[in-house]
Amino acid sequence: MKKLQDAFRALYNGDNIVKITKLRYMPRWLVIVIDILIILFSIFLSRLFLKNLDVEVHFPEYTLQKRLILIGLNILFMYVFKTYAGIIRHSTFFDFFKIILSSGSTLICLLIISYMTEVTMGQSLFLYPNLFLYFLISVSIMFFFRMVTKQFFNIIVDIQGASSKVKVAVVGVGEASVAVARAIMHNPNYPYRLEGFLTGRSDSNKALLLGHKIYNKNEFLISEKLVKKFDAVLLIKEIMTKQEIEEWMTLALDKNLKVLKAPTLSKMRDSDLVGGISNLQIEDLLNRKPISIESEEVMRRHFGKNVLVTGGAGSIGSEIVRQVSQFNPSLIVVLDQAESPLYELELELLEKFPGQKFKFVLADISNRYRLEKLFEDYHFSMVYHAAAYKHVPLIEDNPHEAIFVNVLGTKNVALLSKKYKVNRFVMVSTDKAVNPTNVMGASKRAAELFVQSLQNTPGHPTKFITTRFGNVLGSNGSVIPHFRKQIEKGGPVTITHPDIIRYFMTIPEACELVLQAGTMGNGGEIYVFDMGEPVKILDLAKRMIRLSGYTPDVDMKITFIGLRPGEKLYEELLSNNTVTIPTHHEKILISKDPLMEFEQIEYLSKHIILAAVKRDRLEVVKILKTIVPEFISNNSEFEVLDKETI
Repeated sequence: MKKLQDAFRALYNGDNIVKITKLRYMPRWLVIVIDILIILFSIFLSRLFLKNLDVEVHFPEYTLQKRLILIGLNILFMYVFKTYAGIIRHSTFFDFFKIILSSGSTLICLLIISYMTEVTMGQSLFLYPNLFLYFLISVSIMFFFRMVTKQFFNIIVDIQGASSKVKVAVVGVGEASVAVARAIMHNPNYPYRLEGFLTGRSDSNKALLLGHKIYNKNEFLISEKLVKKFDAVLLIKEIMTKQEIEEWMTLALDKNLKVLKAPTLSKMRDSDLVGGISNLQIEDLLNRKPISIESEEVMRRHFGKNVLVTGGAGSIGSEIVRQVSQFNPSLIVVLDQAESPLYELELELLEKFPGQKFKFVLADISNRYRLEKLFEDYHFSMVYHAAAYKHVPLIEDNPHEAIFVNVLGTKNVALLSKKYKVNRFVMVSTDKAVNPTNVMGASKRAAELFVQSLQNTPGHPTKFITTRFGNVLGSNGSVIPHFRKQIEKGGPVTITHPDIIRYFMTIPEACELVLQAGTMGNGGEIYVFDMGEPVKILDLAKRMIRLSGYTPDVDMKITFIGLRPGEKLYEELLSNNTVTIPTHHEKILISKDPLMEFEQIEYLSKHIILAAVKRDRLEVVKILKTIVPEFISNNSEFEVLDKETI
C-alpha cells in the first residue's frame, strides 16, 4: 500500500518519471476490486446484448437478486482458486487457468440453479445463452487486464533501464534461440535487451520473431546503420559448431560488438550468472566435441574400490578426483604436498560429494616411508599418479628437484603399487617428454621408462599404464590465465616467439581420457590422446585481446620476449619414427616408444638420484641425457653437454 501511495505522490509532485517499478506487486485487494468491476461490466455487456436482440428476460422482478447471486458466486470461487494471489506483472498460463476454473465453476453453479428453477417453477432463473455469454466476456476481460498490466510493467521497466541495458542480437531462429530470447524479454531485471535476430538463412528477412526483425548475415556485413542497433551478439554455444562460433565471433568483433554466450534454457536455470549469459571466452573456441567414454567399464574399475590420486590438489589431479567420485568408490585418498590447495579442495569435495568417503593426505611422494604406510593401510585398487613438477623454466634452473619428484617420486609410487599388488597404476605424462629439449620433459620421459620397465618384471598383477597429452586449458600456470591477467592489467601481452604453437585440451576432457585409458590394455602401454589441431600462440593472444574489447597492437601491445631456457617452438606427442596403434576409442592411440630393461633404468635412476642429493647440476643432466638419448637441450646452459658428446 505504501509503495502505491509513493507512486501516486511522485506523480502528483510532478516527478518526470513515476517510479512504478518500485511496486513489487499490485495489492491483492486492488486485484479483487478490479475483478469485481470486470464482473459488473461483463453483466452489463451481456445484458446489453440481450436487450438489443429483444430477448425476453425471465423473472425481471428478481434482477437485483440475480446479479447478487452471480457476483457472490464469482467472489466465492475467486477466493477458492486464489485468482487474485498471483503477481500480475508475472502472469503466466497458470494464472489464466485459475481464472477459467473460477469462472467455469461459477458458470456450472448458475446452470444448476437455472435448471432447478426450471424444474420447480417452470422457467429458468437465468437464460442459458446469457450465462455462456457472460462467462466468455468475463474470462476474456480478466485475462486481458492481466496481460495489459504485465506488458505495461515490462514497457515501463524497459524504458527506465533502456540506457543501461546491453542491446543484443540473438544468433539463430531455432527453438533454443527463441527460448533464450523469450527469457531475456520476460525478465526485465536482466541487463540485456533483445533487439533482433541474426541468421545465415536468406528466407527470413521479412519475417518477425517475437515481434523483432530477423536480419541476414550478409545484410549485417554491409549495413553500418544496422550494426549500430546492437551492442552485442549473443551465441548459444551448445547448438553451434566450432566453425560457426568462430565465424560469428569474427563478424561481431570486426564490427566492434561484444560477443556473449548463453547456454540452452534448461541450463540457464541452474546457472550462477545472470540468466546464464556471459562473455565468450577463448576456451569456448578451443573446446571440441564432448568425448564419449565407456562409463560402464570405468564404473566397474572404481565402484567400491580404494583409489589413490597423487598430486590430487593440482589441476589434473583434482579433476580426476571429481570424476572418480561419480563412480562411488569406497575411498579416495587425495595426496599432495601443497597445503592450501589441498585444504581448499577438501572443502569443495566434502560439499559437492557429501556421501563419498575421502582421506586428504599432506605428503611428499619422494618420501617412500610416508607413502608405504598408506599402501599398507588402504590396499588400493587404482593409483592415479598425477604428482609432478611441470614448469619448464623453474625446473631448468633446479634440475635436482625434477629428479626428486618426477623420477624418485614416480619410482616410489610405482614400486609400492607393484609390492602391494595394485590392480592398475596410471601415470599422467606430458607431450614435453617426447624428444625433450628441457630437463622437465626429460625427467618425465625417464619416469615413463621406469614405469614401462616394471611391466615385464615378475611377481605382480599390476598393469602399468602411461598417458601422454599436451597443454590443458586453465591449468595452473598455463598460458591462457597468464594472458588474461596481463590483459586485465592493461598489457602488454608477452609471447616468447611469434611462431610458437601448442596443442590444447580442456581439463575435464583430458581426465576423461585418462580414466578411459586406465581401463584399457594389458599394461606397459603409452597412450597418446588426439589433441586436435595445434594453435598458434600469437593468434590465441590476438583473439583474447579482441574478445576483451581491445585491438591488438593498438589498444593492447604484444611483445616478444624470446624463448625461455629449454622451450620448444612446437610440442610433439610422438617420438621420431614412432609407430602408433589405434585402439577401440577414436581419441586414444598407443605409442610404441623404445623400452629400457628394468635393471638398466634402476641402475641409472639410483645414480641420478645420488647426483641430485649432491646438488650436482651438470651431473644430474648428464645422466639424464644418458637415460634419454634424444634429450637435446635448447637455449639452455646444458647445451654444453650435447657438444661434449658430438
